[in-house]
Amino acid sequence: MCGRYSLHAHPDVVALQFHLASVPAFAPRYNIAPAAEVLIVRGGGAALARWQLRGRHHNLRADTVSLKPQWRALYRGRRCLLPASGFYEWKRLGAGRQPYYVRPLRGELLALAGLWDDAGGVQSCTVITTEPNGVLAPIHDRMPVIISREDYARWLGGDEGLLRPAPDDSISAYPVSDAVNRAALDSPELIVPVRESETRDLFGH
Repeated sequence: MCGRYSLHAHPDVVALQFHLASVPAFAPRYNIAPAAEVLIVRGGGAALARWQLRGRHHNLRADTVSLKPQWRALYRGRRCLLPASGFYEWKRLGAGRQPYYVRPLRGELLALAGLWDDAGGVQSCTVITTEPNGVLAPIHDRMPVIISREDYARWLGGDEGLLRPAPDDSISAYPVSDAVNRAALDSPELIVPVRESETRDLFGH
């Protein structure tokens, strides 16, 4: 699954990577949680949307998203990308869970595959998840679908065959402080590497 991510790149970097004429104003964030307002890229350009599709779903599974009747129309006609500097996944470690930060090995941004909707006059979105690649498999049993730069137009245009794990050599992952568990905290210190199983709180709480 994908329950937290970050976007702290300069808006000009986002515009350049996603071929956008303009980008809505957004603040750099290191701990984006479900229900937050997030930046999405869709066929008509960039927009802001609530990360919780129809108020309930921040993730949908790649293996069923095109099959379930309630998502089929969105899958066919309302795809989007969520620009991300990185995302978090949690590894079970003894009785607890160790957060890991996952970031691109090349370039500044990842493009997470998603769907969007405007039901009830509220724009909302979700991230599509798939089985993990070799980097994430020791950490978690799901990961967000990451669309490669050469496939942005294909994904937004409705092509099939893109809901797959990212290549192993496209991302890296390392343990970070469990301070990220608290959604109210938002700081660059959240993505500072720590030793696995280290539970120190970088914020002193």
